[in-house]
Parts: sequence; C-alpha cells; structure tokens
Amino acid sequence: MAVRHTSLFTAAFVVCTGLAWLSGDSGQAQSADQLGQVNFPAGCDASAQPTLEKGLALLHSFQYTQAKEIFLAAAKSDPKCAMADWGQAMARYHQLWDFPGQHTLREGREEIQQAQKIGAPTERERAYIAAAAAFYQDDAGLTQEQRTTAYSAAMAKLHALAPQDMEAAELYALSLIALAEQDVNARANRLQAIAILNPIFAAHPNSPGAAHYLIHATDTPEFAPQGLAAARAYAKIAPDSSHAIHMPSHIFNRLGLWQESIASNIAASASAAHATDMHTAESHYQTHAMDYLDYAYLQSGEEAKARAVATAEMDVHGSEDEERAHHRALLEARNALELHRWKEAAELKVPDVRELWQDTTWWAKAIGAARTGDTAAAKTDVEKFAEIVAQREKQSQNEGYKASAEKATDLREAEAWLLFAQGKPEEAIAELSAAARHEESRGVESVDIPAREMLADMYAEGKKPAEALAAYNTALKFSPNRFDALYGAGLAAEAAGDAAAVQNYFARLSSIAGPDADRPELTEAKTYLARK
Repeated sequence: MAVRHTSLFTAAFVVCTGLAWLSGDSGQAQSADQLGQVNFPAGCDASAQPTLEKGLALLHSFQYTQAKEIFLAAAKSDPKCAMADWGQAMARYHQLWDFPGQHTLREGREEIQQAQKIGAPTERERAYIAAAAAFYQDDAGLTQEQRTTAYSAAMAKLHALAPQDMEAAELYALSLIALAEQDVNARANRLQAIAILNPIFAAHPNSPGAAHYLIHATDTPEFAPQGLAAARAYAKIAPDSSHAIHMPSHIFNRLGLWQESIASNIAASASAAHATDMHTAESHYQTHAMDYLDYAYLQSGEEAKARAVATAEMDVHGSEDEERAHHRALLEARNALELHRWKEAAELKVPDVRELWQDTTWWAKAIGAARTGDTAAAKTDVEKFAEIVAQREKQSQNEGYKASAEKATDLREAEAWLLFAQGKPEEAIAELSAAARHEESRGVESVDIPAREMLADMYAEGKKPAEALAAYNTALKFSPNRFDALYGAGLAAEAAGDAAAVQNYFARLSSIAGPDADRPELTEAKTYLARK
C-alpha cells in the first residue's frame, strides 16, 4: 500500500491547519456522523425514517456511493418504503458532475419503477417519484438537456404542491443549477436558484442542501460574493462529508482567498483519503481537493508545496495507476505554465494514459514551445492537441452534451501563441481576444489560467504596456488575486511609468503570499517596495 507524502498529509498538519479551521476552535475534531439536518417525512416505518434522512443528507453533499448504500439499508429495513427506492435512483444521478450512461439510466429507471409499484401514501411523495421518473423515462433518444429539463419541470410542480417542503425546494434549486451548468438560461436559472435557497439558508443554517447548493449557484465571477456566507458555513454543517469540506474553496478561489482555500483542501484531502480507505467514497474526492490545493498554493506563491501536491498524486488511495498518472500530469502541466517555466512546459513528458487524457499536456507543451520560440515543435504540438480536442468534443456529444458553436478556448490559446511565435501578432491578439470574450461570457473557471491574462501577457511581450495593464485589470475582475496577473500588472505599470500603480500591484502581491512563499517574483516585488 502506498504511503502519502508526509509533507502534505501528516496528522499534525491536518489537525492544526485543517480541522481547527473546520471546527472553528482550538483543534477539537467534530463528532462522528455529522451531516447537517434534513426534514424528510415519509410514509415508511419509524425505524427506517432516520436512515432515510441520513441518505438524503449524504445525497445533498454528493456522497453518492454512501447515499446509495444508506437508501438500500432503508429499503431493507422497510421493503414498502417507496422513498428508499427513490433515493437509490437519485444517488445514480450526479447532477453537476457527469451524465449517467444508458446502463445507469436503466438501473435508475428500474428503481423508480419499483418505487411506483410499491406506491407512496402521500401526493407529495408521489411527486418526488414522478420527478425522478421524468428524468429516467424510457427514451434512449433524449438528450441530457431534455432529461434535465423534464426533471426540473417536475420538481417545479412538486415545489408548487408543497412549498413548505424545504428539501423539495433545495432539490428544485439544484435542478435549476444543473440547467445553468448546461448553458440553459444560465444567469436566470442561477438567480432563481439563489432566490429559493437564500431564505432557506437564513431560516435553517444547518441545512446541508441549502448551503451546498448556494455555493454551486454562486460559483461564477458575478455571483461569488453572495456565496461567501454559505461557503464559510458548509464544512461546519457537514464535517463528515469530504465534499462538504472541499466545496467552500470554490468560493474562496473565486474571491482570491487563498489561505482559506488551502486550509479547506488540506482538510478535504485528508478526509477523502480516510473515506476511500473505509470504502465509503471514491478517490476522485481526494484528487479534486488536491487540484484546488495545488492551484491555491501557486496563487499564494508557494511553488515547493504546489510541486509536492503534484508528486503526491501518485500516492492517492483507491485510484488506478492510469488515473494517478493522469492527475499528476494535469498538475505538472499547470505548474509549468503558471510558473512561466516555458522550457519545462515544452519538455513535459506525455503521460502513458488514454489519448483523451493527454489533452492538457499537449496544450501546455504547445504553449511552452511557442513561448521559447520553437515554432516547429509548437506547430506539431498544436496539431496533435487539435486532434485530441476534436475527439474530446465528439465524445462529449456522444454523451448527450450540446455541441458548441465556438472553438474550444484552450485550442484558441495554443493556436494564438503559435501565431505570435510565427511573427503574426495581430492574428494572435485577435485569436486570444476571441477566446477571452467567450470564456468570460460563460464564466471563467476558478482553477484555470484566464485567457484574458494570457492576452495581457501577449501585449506585454509585444511591448504594449498600456494594453497589457488594461487586460490584466480585466482579468483580475473575473479572477481576483491571481499571482501572475498581479505581478504582470506591476511590471506593465512600471513599463508605463506609473509608480503608484506598481506600488499598488506589488503590495497586493505581497499580501497574498503564503507562509512558505518561495516564488522569486515575490522577492522582486518586495525589493521594489522597500526601495520606495
């Protein structure tokens, strides 16, 4: 059995930095089986009711494997409990993560048919089952959007039928967020979800669904400030869920609160590793937390710690060798680009994983080669990357996702840097500008290098400091406190002769530095500030 790297996961570090943050006290860990409070009356035996509610609490925190086991236990406790079969079916529908394949759809449909066969005693419970049946309906031709729309419409009816049922309201809000994630009336659906969830969270501050779904509803640059209260509450509501411990970092990243994100993901990674060892969760809960941890370390200037996270990917419990290699390659590609180590990026080793999983490495290699001036290598890398992007988009459509009318943002980025290296700056700027506009219209991801920041870098490379500074400022509006954007803005301001602006950017850069910051750019910034 592999041993986790002590530099990241020693017990003392987790207790001092992670659980103390979770509990809000001097380091005393939360007691067992804390998943928040749900109110889910059902026409089942009294002995099954607590199990049913635990299953729903786990479902609210996306602990799907454990939720399914608990709902199955409720069904065994009371074979006539229709809502236990409903719960098993809902545990197969990972609304914001992935879309179930035909095999999973069939299994969920069978569980819903069993719930319908048993029959629920109340109209409200029958409406829950009808909503799930709308999703799992027997029509192989239905797209993801059509199934999600049908389910959401049915949940709207349930919400109208039982407006005081806060669990139904929360699940209806989640269906709206799922539609938004599929780019269906995204802003309007997020706003409606927020309007539903805010009063529930205010009235029921220990509700896991309200806090969790508020974080997802506000996980955009525009709405992130509205999710901060829920973010700071959720891990304390459900400390037995590793996903609940991690989720606040989505908002912390959006707002550039790097130390809170680091604490969140140290604790989440340790919790997820324990859950995997106990066979109650899969390894992706840990790797997802490590992804955010790596990113937050980079933004706080802690290079050595970021690189240690990438290395530690090879020791994640419960994952296959291919998965470990894939996740390590993702972080190594990001680290090379974030740290502006262009030669390192150009020379990245392509991991021995399925070709679709190599896309990020080829993207980073292409940009690295272009930034070092090796146009021949960059051209070869871009061509290979374009092939993989085409495969990626075809697979996405086969899985029921809508085809995009826009060229993939990462492909545009790689092509733009190739154009720049080939001495075609105007074409390169146009390509990156289009990528930035499209990315910002959909919401910049919270662990990505923004296209607008790349555009600013390109302006800086082209000796256009005023344009670079404007682009950095725009990038910082969508992604506050990004290390490279603050540093780049400082350099652009210096090139433009604006000493006051340099002071501002370098002071902000110094303020986000972590306790073990070791990036050389910080030394430069602090030296400049000391001279002034």
